[in-house]
This record gives sequence, structure tokens and C-alpha cells, in this order.
Amino acid sequence: MKRDFIHITDFSGDEIRELLALAAEVKGRLKRGEDFRPFGGMTMAMIFAKPSARTRVSFETGFYRLGGHALYLNPKDIEVGKREAPKDIARVISRFNDLLMARLFDHEHILEFARYADIPVINGLTDYNHPCQIMADIFTISEHLERIEDVKIAYVGDGNNIVHSWLRLAARIPLAFTCACPPGYEPDADTVALAREAGLSRIEITHDPRAAVRDADIIYTDVWASMGQKHEFDERVKRFQGFQVDAALMAATGKKTLFMHCLPAQRGVEVTDEVLESEASIVFDQAENRMHAQNAIMLKVTGKA
Repeated sequence: MKRDFIHITDFSGDEIRELLALAAEVKGRLKRGEDFRPFGGMTMAMIFAKPSARTRVSFETGFYRLGGHALYLNPKDIEVGKREAPKDIARVISRFNDLLMARLFDHEHILEFARYADIPVINGLTDYNHPCQIMADIFTISEHLERIEDVKIAYVGDGNNIVHSWLRLAARIPLAFTCACPPGYEPDADTVALAREAGLSRIEITHDPRAAVRDADIIYTDVWASMGQKHEFDERVKRFQGFQVDAALMAATGKKTLFMHCLPAQRGVEVTDEVLESEASIVFDQAENRMHAQNAIMLKVTGKA
């Protein structure tokens, strides 16, 4: 049966743990310089409606280092939903390639890709969620804290696609997850309900950043205005006053706390340069682990694991 990776919840808790173990194994093999090419002779189409440095470099490099060839299709090559319907694109790509990764605006488009493609489809990001990033994040946490269960994560900022994927992870792995956001910028209510109804994790949505970070193992933030929201930037800067992650907020946890950011960061806006460059910051470990986590995902959905 074809496996896709559209949401974190496409995999069980045990499968997520297996993916993390696989990511560690493959990372080790690459670091040791082993000749490991399970994707030899395979091709992956990468469709980008939303451009990105990290997503392209991590997927293309990872697939190549494991023996495959990745093709980059930029927003002008395939205008998803404009020049051609997603279901037509999915069926054509399936005739040429072994794997499809897409980074899109409209979440419905990735769902349509998955429904019509005969090959595995991986969600490289939509406006709704970003599952590959969160797999890299929890893998990074496992390396630094040597555990993934019952970690307290305080997310400070916009209740965006990153938050939605954290909530879906909380429906599979026991976590304490708090999202502190200004009024009107809360995450999707149905996704919050999904996480709570799973009964595994403690979920809190609050408007008080200092209360949210108390006793947190991880403070996480993201840009206040994502791609497609830049016209809202000035208004969001006003609304998000008090939500910047600075040294005082890091100290408010009352313990040694790590800082995470999915990048790119706007230094001096959602996070200070001091925090981003501090010993607590593990953002570049996160960035590297995008490749290793995604390698594990690709191995899993293609049946090469």
C-alpha cells in the first residue's frame, strides 16, 4: 500500500519512534562516509510553489547522498492550481518519478496530490502544516535531551503551520505543549481539539508568554509574518509586542532551557541576536537535521527502510 507523509499523524507513535531511530542510523552512516545508496536509480520530483533554501537543499542533498536524483521544479515551471490542476500534475509526475515532494501554499493541493499520485507524496510545507520540520525538531530534541516523551515545549509567537504540526505530534507522543500567542492569532481550533482528544499530552493555548515558558525545556519561535503574510508585517509587529524571545524570557523558565527556531529568523524581531547566538540555541542543529529526518521519511515511504 502506498504511504504518504502529509501530516505527522499519518504515522503512529511507534512509527515515529522508528523514524527517529532510522534518522540517527542514517545520519551516523553519512557522518562515517559509508557508501549507502538505497535510492540508486530513483528520481524524485520536487515541486515548489513556495520557494525555500533549506527545504530544497536538504531534500536534494539528502536524496543525492543516498544515491538518487532530485529534480527541482520552481513556481514558474508548475503553477499549481493555475496552469494545471493538482490531480493532473500528480498523475503525470507519477509516470516519470519514484517520489514526489511538494512545498505549497494551499493545503488542499497537497491532499489532491496524495489522492491522485501513484507514488509516495511528502509534504514539504503548506500554509496549514510543516511535518518534516517537526520531525527534524523532535529528532534534534532527542539528541540534546536524550528523550522525547514529556518534554515541555513553549512556543511563543503566531499559531501557524509549525504549531499545527507540533499539535499533531502531541497526538502521537506524550508532550507538554504550550502555545503563547496574541489574541486573534491562535492555532486552528480543530487541530487543538485533535491533540487534546488524543489524551496523550498536556495542551495549553495562552496569551501570556512569561507564564507559558515557566519550567520549559524548549522555547520555540518562528517569524511573525510567514510567506504570503508579509503585507501584514507592520500590523503584526504591533500586535506581537511582548512576544519577542529575549534573554529575559529565556531566564523566565527558571531552568536551563534550549532555544529553537525553524529559520529563517528575523533577528531583532521575534528573537534577539543575543538568544540566537547563545549557547542555548540549537537552531543550526535543527537545520542540519532537516536532511537526516527527511532521509528517514523518504526511506520509510519508499519501502527502502
